[in-house]
Amino acid sequence: MKKLIIHGDPGVRRDGVIEHDGEEYVLFSVDRQGDWHGPDRVQLWCTVGTEDEREAFEKREFVPHWLETEGVDAEAVEVVRERGAA
Repeated sequence: MKKLIIHGDPGVRRDGVIEHDGEEYVLFSVDRQGDWHGPDRVQLWCTVGTEDEREAFEKREFVPHWLETEGVDAEAVEVVRERGAA
């Protein structure tokens, strides 16, 4: 599990699936930042992981401040599924 800051909006939402650096991740949570007061492009602050890590996320069996954090441009993310079943 890790934090992924996406610069720009590739069109993904919670429970969507993305591919980055050859690995597939499920978006457990997505916080949209920067709509009102900048920066120039919106940022999506996402908690991502594999489907095996979903239970740990739901039970909060992790410390958010200790997660590895990576920033990427929206163009570097391939959207596999935009969102979960609504």
